[in-house]
Amino acid sequence: MVSLCSRRPPKQISEERVVEAIAVEKDVDCFHPVNVGNLMIGKAGPSPCTPAGVIEVLKKIGVDIAGKHAVVVGRSNIVGKPMAILFLREHATVTVCHSRTPNMEEITRQADILVVAVGKAKLIRRQHVKPGAVVIDVGMNRLENGKLAGDVDFDDVVEVAGHITPVPGTVGPMTITILLRNTLEAAQKAASSQVRA
Repeated sequence: MVSLCSRRPPKQISEERVVEAIAVEKDVDCFHPVNVGNLMIGKAGPSPCTPAGVIEVLKKIGVDIAGKHAVVVGRSNIVGKPMAILFLREHATVTVCHSRTPNMEEITRQADILVVAVGKAKLIRRQHVKPGAVVIDVGMNRLENGKLAGDVDFDDVVEVAGHITPVPGTVGPMTITILLRNTLEAAQKAASSQVRA
């Protein structure tokens, strides 16, 4: 089984140097340290694509995020950490779980909103989910039979969850939508600054 969301660059390529080489104003993924810092302190800037897509999905299905307990499983710089920040900006109470979290099942069962982004197929099962919780699966894994599967065992959890996103088909398209929105906003900002110059 191969996780499609946890690939690392070859050893001879410095991920940090590549990210820092991106012009801040063209960083439509929100990877550059300046944009990550702006995200952290609440300044305007590009939204991290997948986490912003998750927020959009929640709003579209009518979830009032404020006051909810959001649990994020995964602490990557691309999804887990920025997801926690965006939840805080929406006034949720946030817990982040990861590979060294003891009793993770107890914590995930407390979640009103559970977002899973670890790259481990079918990690989350019904015993991890509070009845009625919203479960957002960000994982994308290729199984031995060639099919795609998320980090949530959809068939097992669908009977317990209030809402659940399938893989593929929900978070991936929303990620692309946010990326396109960020690209358009960056282009409009660049064109606006050229007109003023």
